[in-house]
Amino acid sequence: MTTVASEKVTFAKWDSAEALTTKERVIAYLEVALEENDPEFLLSALGDIARSKGMTQLARELNIDRKGLYKSLAPDGNPSFKTVFKLLDLLGMRIRLEQKSA
Repeated sequence: MTTVASEKVTFAKWDSAEALTTKERVIAYLEVALEENDPEFLLSALGDIARSKGMTQLARELNIDRKGLYKSLAPDGNPSFKTVFKLLDLLGMRIRLEQKSA
């Protein structure tokens, strides 16, 4: 007969934004999000990246309110291409395309 310990185990909530401390990490995270070909994951990743850089300041530079930026970068958000490209530009990044391998 096996006995199971009833100790309470707690976990800290993981926040991806806290791990995005270097430009290399941000780029790697965004590349993975793009490779997944999942719009919701991409928006979530962009939201994490924006939070890591400071939503209030980015929202000001995008000329939208902070709440609107959070909403547009939520997994069910629908930001315009203009917002996404301007955000990437503010972060010092751009999107490049490559042909899929067969």
